[in-house]
Parts: sequence; structure tokens; C-alpha cells
Amino acid sequence: MTRSGLELLCDENFARFAGQKLALLIHPASVDAQWVHALARFEAAKLDLRLLLGPEHGLTGHAQDMEIVEESSEVPSGPHVLGLYGDSLDSLRPPLAALSQVDRLVVDLQDVGARYYTYAVTMRYCMEVCAEAGVAVTVLDRPNPIGGHLLEGPALQNDFRSFVGGFNMPVRHGLSLGELALLARAEGVDVELDLLRMQGWSRNMWFDECGLPWVMPSPNMPTLATATVYPGACLLEATNLSEGRGTTRPFELLGAPWLDGQALASSLNDMRLAGVVFRPCSFTPIFQKHAGQLCHGLQIHVTDRERFTPFLTGALILQAMRRQDPERFAWRTEPYEFISHIPAIDMLSGSAELRRCIEADEDVRDLEAGWKKDCAGFAEQRADLLQY
Repeated sequence: MTRSGLELLCDENFARFAGQKLALLIHPASVDAQWVHALARFEAAKLDLRLLLGPEHGLTGHAQDMEIVEESSEVPSGPHVLGLYGDSLDSLRPPLAALSQVDRLVVDLQDVGARYYTYAVTMRYCMEVCAEAGVAVTVLDRPNPIGGHLLEGPALQNDFRSFVGGFNMPVRHGLSLGELALLARAEGVDVELDLLRMQGWSRNMWFDECGLPWVMPSPNMPTLATATVYPGACLLEATNLSEGRGTTRPFELLGAPWLDGQALASSLNDMRLAGVVFRPCSFTPIFQKHAGQLCHGLQIHVTDRERFTPFLTGALILQAMRRQDPERFAWRTEPYEFISHIPAIDMLSGSAELRRCIEADEDVRDLEAGWKKDCAGFAEQRADLLQY
């Protein structure tokens, strides 16, 4: 059984934090194997906890994506609560003055293994402010739920860095949160870093093999199955197509009111992609894109998660949906994560390459050789960072 950094910290009775003023960056999935939340453990240990930081979706995970979080009502008493998702790029980082009041920031977040998932970037931004303030950082490590042995997708080009692309790595990166902190330091974030490593986790383990409880790390990440398809299905956020938000199967149900789900599923199944089957379906989102409208499309059914390639699959779904009705298909043009000068699809994919390929109606699979080269280069680069 895997033991998280939080549990190992409890084993030592929080001795390493004696006499220190602490800030804590947490969310709903910051629980131990007994389902007890990190905040409850820290409070029971009577530590000098001065500040609570909540990432996107809020400390309690109640807010939808890109929704401004008002933190003041989340914890009725105790440490000051500061939200790190407001109405501007600056709001994504804690103020220097706030962190200057503590000796150490403790991070306990559950990541899902995809470059665009924002919690690792929030950690990185906090590390950057800690470096400026002279505050040490401790990361309580947790598993990469979709495995640490599988890499996929294109690397991020530096000109496309953003809140959904804060590290130069492939979309599916195979790192734990602690290893991502080490990567941030390797990329120049000069902060004192203490990593509390897990016990009993190996790189080829999926979350359901760890013996740890799954708690939704964000409102639209209800299950491990969601996390498995997310590295590809999230691409639909950059379009006017529904990625299933507002349904009971976000990122597994994909579609739009004008699509022909039967034809779409047939065309994708004919590609015989490894480890996946596409089922035509219809659904009505209750919020966000096409709320209250009957959408037609498909559900992704993963049949072999070791062979399944989520990013390639998501890119091919995107291309197939555009090909079916290029007149009604549209890229997102509104600002995305507070950035308006870079298309959302380029921010997610890490360059303009995928968008240009789809717009030219060239086969997305022709890009895969380049992605594999990116992954091989990153595998070599990350070797010195691996802790498991």
C-alpha cells in the first residue's frame, strides 16, 4: 500500500515543523488513508498555522473552472484564507507580503498527471514567491494517478507558457507533484525545498493500485476514469464543443448539438486506436457550453489503459468533429486563463502546430513521431529528478 507524504508527516508527529510559522496550500483531496483532511491533522497537532492557500476551485473545491473564488467564507475561523484564483494573472500568485509572514509553505495537492491541470503551476507560482520572500517549501508527495511510466504528447514551447502550461514537458508527464517541484527548481526556481517522499509507490502504479482513497481534486474530476481521458479530452475546452462539463461524465462525454454521433463514433472506431472504443451517445449539459441543449457525440470507453494514448485520441476526436461540420466548429476566441493573445488550443497543446495541422486538414497522426521525440527527450531530462 502506498503511504502519502501527509501520512508520513503524521507518523513523525509533525516534528520537522516545530517552532515554525506555517502556510498550507491544500484542496479537498488533501486527505490521508483514513479520509482525514490535512487541515484537521495540522490543527490537531497544534501547529502555528498562519495562512491557508486555496488553488483554482477553492480550498473546499466548490468553484467551477475559471470561476473567481471568494475564500473568506470557506473557513469560519482560524488562519487567514487566501484564494489563488481571482480576476487577473496576478491573482494566481500569493502576495509577497502574505508569504513573508511565515517561515515555511507546506504543499499537499493531488495532481492528475496532465500538463494543463493547474495545481502544479499554482505550486510553482507559490515556490517563486517563496524564493523571493526567503520562505522554505515542503511538498507532501502524492501519486501520479495515471502512472509515472507513460509519457505522451508534445512538449511545451517557451513562448506558450501559461497557467495551463507552466513546465517545459509533454502533456502526459509521468511525474508526481514532488517531482514537479524538483523540476521547477531545476528550471530556475531557487527555493529551499524539502520533499517528503511517498512509501510504497512505483512508477507503473495507477491510483486504484495504491490503496489510497480517491477524493475529487476538482469538481469535474470525479473518478480515475476521468483522469485517464483528461490529457486528450481537455483539448475540447479550446473549442465551442462540449467537453462534458455539466454532465455526470465530464471529459468522457464529448459533443455538440449539430454533430452526428453515430457517424463520428464509426469514423473513430475505424481507426482502431489502441485501448479505446467510442460509443455514440446524446447528452444535455446542465451548465456551461450548450447548457440545456441536446448534444450528440460520443463517450470514450477505455478498454486497455496501458495501451490507450489519451492525447492522440483527443486530438483525433477534435479533428473528426471539425471535419464533420467545419462551418459550425470554432476555436475559442475569448481570453483563456487571462490570456488573449495566444489561442486557447495553442496554450493547451504547447505550440501552434496542432491547430495548424487541423486547420489544414492534415492527418494529426503525422505529428505523433515528433511527440514521441519530445517524450524521449523529456525522459532523459527528467531522469535525475525521479524519486521512485
